[in-house]
Amino acid sequence: MSDAASTVFVVDDDISVRESLEDLIRTGGWQTRSFASAQEFLDYPPPRGPSCLVLDVSLPDLNGLDLQDRVVRDRPEMPIIFITGYGDVPMSVRAMKAGAAEFLIKPLDDEALLAAVSDAIARSGVSVDEAAELQALQDRYRQLSPREREVMALVVSGLLNKQVGGELGISEITVKAHRGRVMEKMRAKSFAELVMMNARLVQADRTTKD
Repeated sequence: MSDAASTVFVVDDDISVRESLEDLIRTGGWQTRSFASAQEFLDYPPPRGPSCLVLDVSLPDLNGLDLQDRVVRDRPEMPIIFITGYGDVPMSVRAMKAGAAEFLIKPLDDEALLAAVSDAIARSGVSVDEAAELQALQDRYRQLSPREREVMALVVSGLLNKQVGGELGISEITVKAHRGRVMEKMRAKSFAELVMMNARLVQADRTTKD
């Protein structure tokens, strides 16, 4: 899991709630930052390490559910724990369907909140590490020359070196040389691992375009 410190963000327009949550969260060993509005939170730079958001549903500007939409889109590695002063089944259903980690009713149970934060931070840590691994993989791919990328695409599709050479108009020996450099630059220990790397790159590209 990432070595960066974990941070719990709190967004609630009630200062007494913010202060009590900050005190409680610190007892769990996490850093915390609180905001009175959604916009204040959005203006704050995203953290590098694991994090989660404890979010009040009712806010003076952008409400909690609308802020959730922004966080899910722009900060998918940050789980959200909703808190509210009243129970609203349709609201909680919408929040959970959109990926909320938890939906808690005030007055909050300290142990329940700390447990929810612990789970959310763990989930975030996995997401942060996966994102870092993907970024490193994409960085290595960018180091490939255009020809090496062509060779990689064809060999992972199942073509033999001779067939790749025929497709690109180069010799089989040249294909082997390019293939060796691809394996080295991508740090693939086996051909099967290279295939998996390519699949991950393709999936990430599709997700970005969507």
